[in-house]
Amino acid sequence: MEGTAELLKEHHLKVTPQRLKIVTMLEKYGHINIEDLYREMLREFPSVSLATIYKNINQMIENGLIQEVKLPRTKSVYELIKEPHLHMVCDKCHKVEDISVGTEKIIEEAEKVSGYSIQESFITLRGICPECRKSS
Repeated sequence: MEGTAELLKEHHLKVTPQRLKIVTMLEKYGHINIEDLYREMLREFPSVSLATIYKNINQMIENGLIQEVKLPRTKSVYELIKEPHLHMVCDKCHKVEDISVGTEKIIEEAEKVSGYSIQESFITLRGICPECRKSS
């Protein structure tokens, strides 16, 4: 938890039990939607409101600690901000995985072709994950 508290402080966020739990869950799951996050939070904090979860999530986004990942055909998920990467989404089980395959080169090429200075990117690839392909 000490590393988690330091992470919050580095992003100029007050260390609260709810924020510690949110970051811990993001570290554990990698990606989580707001409903699953809320259900998990209720186990430890039975009186927490959905509004409190949204308020904390929005503050963490504003302070550059986490980001919302908008996914096709499913609910948005949240993740800790890290190096540029792609998201793989399974059309069957909706699992979300990060992969880094030349993401920086894709961004550089897009900047060169478009003239834009890209500030952030969300690249999502959809398909069927290996586990779902095996069970088909």
